[in-house]
Amino acid sequence: MKQIIKEVFQAEEKVSEILKQARNKASEIRRAVEKENSEKIADAKQKAREIIQTTVEEAKKEAERTRQDKLEQARQEKETLLKSKKETIDNLVDRICKIIINTEHEKDKK
Repeated sequence: MKQIIKEVFQAEEKVSEILKQARNKASEIRRAVEKENSEKIADAKQKAREIIQTTVEEAKKEAERTRQDKLEQARQEKETLLKSKKETIDNLVDRICKIIINTEHEKDKK
């Protein structure tokens, strides 16, 4: 009987040791997984930062291109307007000059 009890205790000790080793192994695996997940999250955050930075830079470039296009369009519209009104402006300047000349001549006559 003593032998059976001794064997049962030995078996329980073995089982306890096996369970302890299994818990330790599970703990190691959990730490490794947590570390791996942490590294993956850090990598994902870095990639997200890079994507955001690239997107912002591209948006800035596109905004500058749009700005330049709008400025060029405004310049061309101004040139077109000036060319289309050139004859009118020239006639107006001629009339103003004639009025000034006539006014000066009339002053001289008096």
